[in-house]
Amino acid sequence: MHSKILVNIATLGPVGFLPKAPGTWGSAVAAIGAPFCFYPFPFTVKVLILAFIFIFGAIACSEAEVQLGKKDPGCVIIDEVLGQWITYLPFGMMTGSQLIIGFVFFRIFDILKPWPIKQSEKWLKSGWGVMIDDVLAGVYAAIALWLFRMI
Repeated sequence: MHSKILVNIATLGPVGFLPKAPGTWGSAVAAIGAPFCFYPFPFTVKVLILAFIFIFGAIACSEAEVQLGKKDPGCVIIDEVLGQWITYLPFGMMTGSQLIIGFVFFRIFDILKPWPIKQSEKWLKSGWGVMIDDVLAGVYAAIALWLFRMI
């Protein structure tokens, strides 16, 4: 694929270049898009979508690191889409408030990076490492959202 296309995938086009908190913008795009681009599909298709985002996102992130000359640049936010949608994976259609709560849980875990999320960035190289910490943050957020929904 052409380098510019991969960088646009990694940054979600202009979204990654918005001022202040690009990761939060990426998560917001994912949360807003989930009812249209993620929820309508059966569980197995959702898993395939996530696998596709993980693989092609890692490739795009690796190329963005090269093109932008920086390891895990803040403007690279495809990983936020993956993590946010992992947060929503175990659940059927959710209410707007549940989407927002899932968004908040994911942002908390992605920003604070409790064990082993921070360490996971070193497990894999380049774009793969960029993606894996958001996978784990998404799993933590999904568990937190599940517990919240039990209340």
